Amino acid sequence: MLLEVNVAFGVVLAVLLLVAAGVVAFARLGRARDSLIAGGRAAVQLVAVSLVIAWVMRHLPLLLGFLLVMYGVAVWTAGRRVVPGAGRGWWWAAVPIAAGVGPVVGVLLLTGLVPVRGVALIPVTGILIGGALTATVLSGRRALDELETRWGEVEAGLAIGLPEREARLEVARPAASDALLPGLDQTRTVGLVTLPGAFVGMLLGGASPWEAGAVQLFVLVALMVVQAVAVAVVLELVARGAFVREGGRGSGGGRAAARGR
Repeated sequence: MLLEVNVAFGVVLAVLLLVAAGVVAFARLGRARDSLIAGGRAAVQLVAVSLVIAWVMRHLPLLLGFLLVMYGVAVWTAGRRVVPGAGRGWWWAAVPIAAGVGPVVGVLLLTGLVPVRGVALIPVTGILIGGALTATVLSGRRALDELETRWGEVEAGLAIGLPEREARLEVARPAASDALLPGLDQTRTVGLVTLPGAFVGMLLGGASPWEAGAVQLFVLVALMVVQAVAVAVVLELVARGAFVREGGRGSGGGRAAARGR
């Protein structure tokens, strides 16, 4: 095992979580309580999920149901991050996550690269859903923030005759593309800065370094596809006004507003 799960493990984990929350509080970043809650939830959820996975892996219907639950939680999380509070249209987060993950998982299953078994399908699908979740949140938030900040440029585009979708795209596209940077940096620096989870897991499972490297490369490239599709779909949804923040500009009616001046 990479780590011994014992009393020392629990103590060190608790101390690290408190340090993380303490640093956030000291720097007045406003997320100290969120850090503690996130760490506590992670512990409870991982214990529960570990027990559930051991059970669902033996039954195909339960396995598929578990994957749907993973997808549903990702949609809820992404949607509420992109349009928090009383914002509308959070459910549109289902589209970019499905558009990115669905085709890739389908190809993996059809080609036999990933068997329809929980021990393989759950971790691979989970990694891809997690990547799509991150890309959806980052691209959606950055694009909407940019529209709110630079809404005058959108109105200027409308004034010279650009369709509203095109005017939004011109402003939101560069900001949304920033969501690809974490994945690109991880792929560029793999093996030089970090050894990602799939690689380490394969080594601990007894695979050769060559086999572990091949699997990790495959995961990274698949993630790049998933995240690229997710960002592209989010950008289109933002351009069409599908995501609507409470009281935010850029939530629709831009052309009417421009004409009314």
